[in-house]
Amino acid sequence: MGGIEFLKGHGTQNDFVLLPDPDGRLELTEARVAALCDRQRGLGADGVLRIVRSAALDVESQGEWFMDYRNADGSIAEMCGNGVRVFVRHLVDSGLVSEREFVIGTRAGDRPVRMHADGSVTVQMGPAAITGTSVTVVAGKPFSGVAVNVGNPHLVSVVDDDVDVLDLRDQPDFDSDVFPDGVNLEFINLLGDDALKMRVHERGVGETRSCGTGTVAAVAAALHLAGTDTGEATVDIPGGRVVVEIRRGGSTLTGPAEIVARGELDETWWAGLG
Repeated sequence: MGGIEFLKGHGTQNDFVLLPDPDGRLELTEARVAALCDRQRGLGADGVLRIVRSAALDVESQGEWFMDYRNADGSIAEMCGNGVRVFVRHLVDSGLVSEREFVIGTRAGDRPVRMHADGSVTVQMGPAAITGTSVTVVAGKPFSGVAVNVGNPHLVSVVDDDVDVLDLRDQPDFDSDVFPDGVNLEFINLLGDDALKMRVHERGVGETRSCGTGTVAAVAAALHLAGTDTGEATVDIPGGRVVVEIRRGGSTLTGPAEIVARGELDETWWAGLG
């Protein structure tokens, strides 16, 4: 077997192809990422996580390992909260990292992480900054929302009807002047003081079963609308449940991470996409 190693994993059913590439030798083109993530002609995933040493990319980071994250359409993204957890699970399970608490690098900055005995992972997500308001339109219906930056852009809209009735198959409209690089769109129901329910349409992907940075943005927006900037809440997404804590200057995300398969990509297939 001389193909290209891969793993498949998910965090609350936000799924990823992982490509171990410690020395940064893979030519990870947009076409290859898009093909890998395609659920008919590839393995199928919401994104690709390349596992590479920070030094191999000449990245300034306190962490040895850098999460090179790509969206399903091949575009480069700053950060992915669910992806971080799956990334951490592989590093620990494979013995690439011996500690349970360490730092990994991302395009949104370093992220301290901790893997728990039950396989769940807590990620220090950095600040969740409220940046204003805007509007998104779903199937002709406008929804006002709170703009939140969690290292990547989000717009969070509180919905009166059950979020399950929303049709998120197509890209909702948004203000490209406010979000020139696109935006992740979260739609939430407030279930109580410390619980909410969410669906998400991710930038460069479409609707996904979960979005880690999106859950952090959702809790930050809900707290902001309640007149505070600190608190903790559970977030129910189609893929499961996570716990988010927002504090002044930072936030954490805790949830499960699963590795479900591993194998090798055919080199001829890979080369044909170059």
